[in-house]
Amino acid sequence: MIKSKALFRAFPPKDPYLIGVSGGRDSIALLHSLVDLGYKNLIICHLDHQMRGRSSATDARFVEKLAARYNVDFAIESANVRALAKKMSIETAAREARYSFFAKVAKRRKCRTIFIAHHADDLVETFLINLFRGAGSTGLSGMREVTTRRVNDVDLTIVRPLLGVWRSDIDKYVRKRRLKFREDASNKNLAPLRNRIRRRIIPYLEKTLGRNIRQNIWRTATIMSEEENFFETLLPEKLSNLTALAVEPLRKMSLAVQRRMLHKWLRAADVADIGFDLVERVRALLDVTNRVAKTNLPQDRHVRRRAGQIFIEL
Repeated sequence: MIKSKALFRAFPPKDPYLIGVSGGRDSIALLHSLVDLGYKNLIICHLDHQMRGRSSATDARFVEKLAARYNVDFAIESANVRALAKKMSIETAAREARYSFFAKVAKRRKCRTIFIAHHADDLVETFLINLFRGAGSTGLSGMREVTTRRVNDVDLTIVRPLLGVWRSDIDKYVRKRRLKFREDASNKNLAPLRNRIRRRIIPYLEKTLGRNIRQNIWRTATIMSEEENFFETLLPEKLSNLTALAVEPLRKMSLAVQRRMLHKWLRAADVADIGFDLVERVRALLDVTNRVAKTNLPQDRHVRRRAGQIFIEL
């Protein structure tokens, strides 16, 4: 099912890896596929989001038994996502909680690479979500097969082996092998934007246009991802480790480079929901004639300009 041979060369099966397993069909298919390909030194990571009562606890027990069956390590933690969501969307809170947990396990187990079960349909949905939010090319490149995210002082390498695999192919894989999985009833809830895009918007567009648009969107997102990878190599590597940026050198750069620099800097600081408006508010601080020298960030943080530098503080 996993199509990228280059991925296996970059991440040899003999090495240890984390793998995020929710218990749903996507992560179950990824786990089975990796074990089948010889990845025996895995550490299953499961976060109980405490959002579905007994179902969440049952998910956790299911994944724990699965780890025992495959004879791989198991790490579990709980997070009150609803409480965290008071300052952000429920989807963002759940994502931030998961990656915080992954980083904690990565640090404890001294293993900084994690496999995630995002697939081709996820990439298409993320592209549309970012498009509707007015994201630039960085946001539209969406998920990448391999990326590094700094979380709580941990540089976590995130690997998505299924980005070229469609949900329908995963369904066939699971049925053919009679794999058991946990069905998340919340996927049918149309309140989250992703679910509305998946269950309403994409089918409507395909019916109206009379064609399957998923493949074209996936191809566009993939091309943009490859281009973003190239542009990333042109930016200073040390940027990810800087707590402050000098204003004057940034002011002399082109508008496009300013935006890319600031986006990468904010992402390295683990700032959530980085969109066009946020980057533009931070970029406005480069104008030293602007009397406003501070702009707010999510999670009660902000960027401030002082003494010829901009920096993030609580």
